[in-house]
Amino acid sequence: MKTLDIYEELKINSYPGRGIVIGKSADGKSAVTAYFIMGRSVNSRNRVFTETADGIRTEAADPSKLSDPHLIIYAPVRVLGNKTIVTNGDQTDTIYELMDKQQTFEQSLRTREYEDDAPNYTPRISGIMHVENGTFNYALSILKSADGNPDSVERFTFAYGTPVAGFGHFIHTYMGDGNTLPSFEGEPKKVTVPNDIDEFADGLWNALNEDNKVSLFVRYIDIATGKAQSKIINKYTK
Repeated sequence: MKTLDIYEELKINSYPGRGIVIGKSADGKSAVTAYFIMGRSVNSRNRVFTETADGIRTEAADPSKLSDPHLIIYAPVRVLGNKTIVTNGDQTDTIYELMDKQQTFEQSLRTREYEDDAPNYTPRISGIMHVENGTFNYALSILKSADGNPDSVERFTFAYGTPVAGFGHFIHTYMGDGNTLPSFEGEPKKVTVPNDIDEFADGLWNALNEDNKVSLFVRYIDIATGKAQSKIINKYTK
C-alpha cells in the first residue's frame, strides 16, 4: 500500500468529517492515536474536547447555542485497562461496556450500525489500541450504509497485529464535502507517524480546513511503561 503524507491528505480535503489515526512512532517507542472533529453547522461547530477520568468528552462551547446534542455530544476516547478506545460517536460506550463483559471489539460493534442522520448515513468509525508488557497492536472499524442504501449495513474491521515503527493508518467519515456527504471508501490509509506529539498535533491541526475544523486530540502511549501523554486543541473555548 502506498504511504501517504497525512498532512497533505488533509489539506486536499476540505471536509473529511471526523478522523482517527492509530500507529507507532518512528522510534518505535510510542503507540499513537489522533482524533479530530469538524463541523459545517453552528451546532456541530459549537464543541470542545474536555478531559475526563478515563479519556475525553465533547461538550458545547456555548451551551446556549446547543440545539441538538444527538450525535455530537459523546465520549470519543475511553480507557479500559490496557486498551484505549477511540471512536466518532457513542459506540465508544458500547465497546467499553461489552468488552468489559468479555466480548471482542468486533462483537461489540455488531450491535451498532451507521448514524441515523439521513440522507448522509454517516459511518461509525472506531479504533482500539492494546498496549501490554511492551507490546502494541491495534484495529480499526467502519460501519457504513451500502452506497447510501439504509437497508444494508456494511461492517469492516482491519487488524494490525505487528505495527511498523513510523507508520499508522488513517480512517475518516467522508471522502469530501458535498450534499449528500460521500462516505469513506476502501481500507484505512497508510500514513507516516512522527516521534514528537507536538509536531504531530500541530501538523494535523494546521492541515485541517480552517473554516471546518473544531477540535483535535492526540495521545502518545509509551509502549514499555504504558504512560500516556495527551494534547487537546480546541478552535472554540468554553
